[in-house]
Amino acid sequence: MSRIYTIEKEITEVVDSLKNEKYDLIIDLHRNIRSLRLKKALAVPSKSFNKLNLEKWMLVNLGINKLPKIHIVDRYLKTCESLGVKNDLKGLDYFIPSGREAAPGLLPESHQKKYIAIAIGAQHATKRLPDRQLAALVNKIHFPIVLLGGKEDVASGERIAAIDPGKIVNGCGKFDLHGSALILKMAEVVITHDTGLMHIAAAFKKKIISIWGNTVPEFGMYPYLPGQQTESIMFENKALRCRPCSKIGHQECPKGHFKCMNELDMEKVANEANRLAEH
Repeated sequence: MSRIYTIEKEITEVVDSLKNEKYDLIIDLHRNIRSLRLKKALAVPSKSFNKLNLEKWMLVNLGINKLPKIHIVDRYLKTCESLGVKNDLKGLDYFIPSGREAAPGLLPESHQKKYIAIAIGAQHATKRLPDRQLAALVNKIHFPIVLLGGKEDVASGERIAAIDPGKIVNGCGKFDLHGSALILKMAEVVITHDTGLMHIAAAFKKKIISIWGNTVPEFGMYPYLPGQQTESIMFENKALRCRPCSKIGHQECPKGHFKCMNELDMEKVANEANRLAEH
């Protein structure tokens, strides 16, 4: 039997219930202060995920890359390999709830046959393309476009959609996570930053173009497509010595120039998107 316990604020919310389960082993994939306290409270054997924080620090602060060339999913699985857990090599899963799989009327008729989804949002500003670059990108794409993002991206989405209202639908703030996932599932191509929607697109085996700003694929969080089940293309400015400037992101470029995003060639990105959509 599988059960899910959630914590709103403190581990005390679940400790007694977890103790009653009498677990034999804890697999800790988070490895933070909260999970450490939880393991101590339960007092059973545990295995913890190696977050490689020292190696990440070295890459960000010294430019020395000692990170293994392995996706974080495979690193997670390595934590529990002694239990006989093996990778089925089928990639990620995302399950849209029953009754939400169809989308009549979700998009206009112009977007019913083939479109490109662009996930314009990201939690940190240094992971997001500026509006100027997004405008250059959508101008060069030959297919209908659906923009995806949260409520915080609505204004940006409106500005970009206004460039060509017939071609671009602003879906920012209009869909919940399952709705956005359905848009990704139906898309011909997905263009995305280093975000959660990128991983959902990978779960649906979409053709993915990922755009990288201050973070780098070397952290192991690029689209997970074991066996390369479909095309995945990554665009990043490899000429900058200041990348990565963080393992997560900043609200503004520490150097002030934001060249990691500002100097990316949007024509090349659009050309790849058009090619993938045509085939």
